[in-house]
Amino acid sequence: MIMVLPFSNFQILKFSNYMAWEEKDNSLYRSFKFNDFSEAFAFMTRVAILAEKQNHHPTWKNTWNTVEIWLNTHDAGNTVTDRDRKLAASIDKLTGTPNP
Repeated sequence: MIMVLPFSNFQILKFSNYMAWEEKDNSLYRSFKFNDFSEAFAFMTRVAILAEKQNHHPTWKNTWNTVEIWLNTHDAGNTVTDRDRKLAASIDKLTGTPNP
C-alpha cells in the first residue's frame, strides 16, 4: 500500500500571495514555489503518487523551485472534469493550502 504523507516538512513560499487554481484554456492551472529544487522535486514525487492512485496524470513543468501544473481530462476532449477537480483538491490537501 502506498501512503502519501502530509507535506508539512516543506514550506510553499509566498503563502500570503496564495494563488488558487484557475480555469483557463480548458485546464485547471496552478503554480507552486518552494525554497529550492529539492523541495520542488519532492513535491512532484508526492503529486506523482497521488496521480497514480487516482489514475489521472497532470501536465507539469519544473524550473528550479517552481512547479506549474495543468489539469484536464484527455479522454473527455481535453476539458476540465470532476477528475481534475478531485486531483486539484488532493494536491491542495497535500500542501496544506486552501481549496476554495
